[in-house]
Amino acid sequence: MSDMIEASLVVERTYKASVEELWDLWTTKEGFASWWGPQEFRADVHMLEGRLGGALHYDMVADTPAAIKAMQDMGEAVSHETRGTFTEFEPCKRLVLTHIIDFLPGVEPYENRIVVQFFPAADGQVRMVVTLTGMHSPEFTQMQIEGFTSQLTKLDKRYGWKADG
Repeated sequence: MSDMIEASLVVERTYKASVEELWDLWTTKEGFASWWGPQEFRADVHMLEGRLGGALHYDMVADTPAAIKAMQDMGEAVSHETRGTFTEFEPCKRLVLTHIIDFLPGVEPYENRIVVQFFPAADGQVRMVVTLTGMHSPEFTQMQIEGFTSQLTKLDKRYGWKADG
């Protein structure tokens, strides 16, 4: 897509967890399903092959009455199928998950990348750096940012991250 937004958003968190714990959240079916999706949504994972070239296939599902109503009020489906591939895979260091965005009516399918890096920190903590590439429009990029930061709150609670300030 020639008019693809090249902007990226970088999100960093330092968690009280091991690198292996965080890695498994991205690369195992159980781990991914345990946190993926904004608040009030869930990911029903059909396949996750945690390896270079491995497939990811899940449905993003509105998971509460309020989320279902909000989606219906916007004229959107309450779930959509999503597919991706692990296009880079360095165990416990770095991965790139390339999603195929092909579920938006009137929008030509395109690829969207999420780059995740893990850095062991002091005191048994891990700094996780996530870079999201922008989507096809500023509005959808903003929704992507809001959705991703919402789903990170699930990990924030689990692993004790607090925003500065």
